Amino acid sequence: MSDKPEVWMRGPIDGVPALLQPVAHALLQAVEDAEEKLLPLSNDNLWARPNGMASIGFHLLHMRGVVDRMFTYANENALSEEQFAYLKSETEKQDNVNVAVLISAFKQQVTIAIEQLKQINEADLTATRYLGRKRIPTTLIGLLFHAAEHIQRHIGQALVTAKMVN
Repeated sequence: MSDKPEVWMRGPIDGVPALLQPVAHALLQAVEDAEEKLLPLSNDNLWARPNGMASIGFHLLHMRGVVDRMFTYANENALSEEQFAYLKSETEKQDNVNVAVLISAFKQQVTIAIEQLKQINEADLTATRYLGRKRIPTTLIGLLFHAAEHIQRHIGQALVTAKMVN
């Protein structure tokens, strides 16, 4: 276990607006938790589904996808065909990847998200944004917060699954 304090205890993330620090902290904490606690897993355990639980592979794929999708909507864009294809593939076992590849892809998506957070004006946080094809109205901060809290739920589930398969 790491001796470092959790990300939120280390102070602000340079360039991220004050009101978005919790989003950045939650995303970065999920990356650190994945690297510390999931990276050591064998690839044999990546797709295990103890008691029918979702696999660690699913959680890692889904976390990357959620960050990508929520930040796409936050930027007032619709999802691309590639993003829809990725969404469909999240539940499928992928034989051509390993734990390190999935964590690296998630980390890369979080890095992109942090850079996007740095570009946001706090005055725009309550601006209307739309979620999905149904264009469900929400706010910019709502989408960003959802990305952070959703990732925290999934990293927690992945860590429990990792304990079960080890």
